Amino acid sequence: DEAEDRERFQQMIIKLGLKQPPNKIVRSTEEALAAAGGLQYPLVVRPSYVLGGRAMEIVYREEELVRYLRDAVQASDDAPALLDHFLNAAIEVDIDAVSDGEEVVIGAIMQHIEQAGVHSGDSACALPPYSLDADVQDEMREQVKQMARALKVKGLMNVQLAWQDGEIYVIEVNPRASRTVPFVSKCIGTSLAKVAARCMAGTTLQEQGFTREIVPPYYSVKEAVMPFNKFPGVDPILGPEMKSTGEVMGTGDTFEQAFAKSQVGASHRAPEKGTAFISVRDVDKPGALKVARALVDQGFDVVATGGTSAAISAAGIEVKQVNKVLEGRPHIVDMIKNNEIDLIINTTEGRRAIEDSASIRSSAESHNVYYTTTLAAAEAIVSAMEQGGDEEVRRLQDLHGRIAV
Repeated sequence: DEAEDRERFQQMIIKLGLKQPPNKIVRSTEEALAAAGGLQYPLVVRPSYVLGGRAMEIVYREEELVRYLRDAVQASDDAPALLDHFLNAAIEVDIDAVSDGEEVVIGAIMQHIEQAGVHSGDSACALPPYSLDADVQDEMREQVKQMARALKVKGLMNVQLAWQDGEIYVIEVNPRASRTVPFVSKCIGTSLAKVAARCMAGTTLQEQGFTREIVPPYYSVKEAVMPFNKFPGVDPILGPEMKSTGEVMGTGDTFEQAFAKSQVGASHRAPEKGTAFISVRDVDKPGALKVARALVDQGFDVVATGGTSAAISAAGIEVKQVNKVLEGRPHIVDMIKNNEIDLIINTTEGRRAIEDSASIRSSAESHNVYYTTTLAAAEAIVSAMEQGGDEEVRRLQDLHGRIAV
């Protein structure tokens, strides 16, 4: 029973003195509305026992929660719904660990490039982390080891953590292998699955000679491959429900080099010049100013919708305002269809805003325009542009040879 599992999980979190976002299990719309007030919007809502984030959604107000409970799930004693406060500005990480029942070794810490709220299967991630402070990483390592011992794990364990406002939050703990294991194993040159299987068969980590975390002296970036080009008109926005159908890996001496290669591998080579369109939610506007300035410095022309345009212009950055689709023609989708846009940065939140901007993202996909739906990915690709391309081919055997034994 998931409710019982969740209760045991919460007891462990309390016992270890860790933190998790406020959450509640509900069995009716009335119970959900009562709980939502205490949890505070936005909320991540999902039915119990789902895979791949199926039917998971972020809701920002009461009417959206009512619609979700009416249309997506029918909460009951047999099928409860789960509500979690959504950390809307968090850095999320995946951590794989392996334990023999006594000792615990961290397999890898992977920093998601997209912020929390994007399914881990869809988010690009970097190994090692590219912007997370070393002391935060050390605290995360210690928390994972505590949980592995508390759960008496023998084999693999995957943990998802979030870092926001100076606090570490436990999002999810799975005492099993994760989809990240093949990626991690390629990065560090050691098969975590093999080490874990031997632990489960009774061979200790000490006996296997696997007693410390391997942190490579280079960067690896996993990027998701999306199927949107096969479904014209579908909104390619990323969210808590997994949509990817594969993944690729880029490597480099710097994070920027590895990220740029991952984009090429996923058939999303960023443009080197042209016109960039920027339209972002309010919380992203400060970060969007830095991105806009960097793009202008690299020779791009920048166009933006009303609110974003005003913010960019007020910062002294040259920008041209363009209409949203609902504001009348000519608008941004016209520009995309006329091949006047080369790069799109579009972030949004709230069901209505997402629906209103869907045509921008679907038009970008159908006209093969490079786009991103998160500010973090926009910052990453601009940094990669600034550093320049890296065409060197790196064999895994050569990379693994650089890892100190």
